[in-house]
Amino acid sequence: MTGPSSFGTTHWGLVLAARDRVTPEARAALGALCEVYWYPLYAFVRRKGHDSETSRDLVQGFLASLLESGGLEKVGPERGRFRSFLMAACSHYLSHQRERDRALKRGGGHSALSLDTLDAERRYRLELADDATPERLFLRRWATTLLDLVLDRLTREQTEAGKGATFEALKPALLGDDAASYRDLGARVGLNEGTARVATHRLRARYRTLLREEIARTLADPSEEAVAEELNDLFAALAN
Repeated sequence: MTGPSSFGTTHWGLVLAARDRVTPEARAALGALCEVYWYPLYAFVRRKGHDSETSRDLVQGFLASLLESGGLEKVGPERGRFRSFLMAACSHYLSHQRERDRALKRGGGHSALSLDTLDAERRYRLELADDATPERLFLRRWATTLLDLVLDRLTREQTEAGKGATFEALKPALLGDDAASYRDLGARVGLNEGTARVATHRLRARYRTLLREEIARTLADPSEEAVAEELNDLFAALAN
């Protein structure tokens, strides 16, 4: 499947533009978005009280309904935040979906996306330590999913540029490890303290750029103001 970062146009903007007639490009963009957000949806449905197998089928059925023709009929410009649209649409789907209905059967036995249910359940069990509501848990997983996606993009970039070893050595400082010493980290790849500090500063700047790009892909209006507002929401979700 096409990766979530391979579209020049913002994903959500492309989907909105094609809501009256779903084009192959819009379907691919929607599929890429859903692939990123399926675990937050899985955690959302699990926290609603469904077991692992039922949650898998419900999420698969919901995503399949979006990917099928007519799945975007009620989408409008006011649904500018893809995460807001997804959570509302999924809630609506759950309220009208009987548990005995199986999502894979609705799709003719074919999965719209490849879902790693075992990994999802392993990740979800780590969530059981807190009492977050389904909505708060969804937002938190939305935030961490975006951050993980950005880190993966940065890792690929650095590796493809032949800087993979340096990146791995400096990653602790990039991720905010206060105990990390630039002198010690740099020494692992032959960098002095000053060079390691500058390299980390550049990595942080690139990380921030990639994060803003990924956020923009989920907005109908990817303006600087809208991205900044979404960033604030992201950090608020992580703090809750």
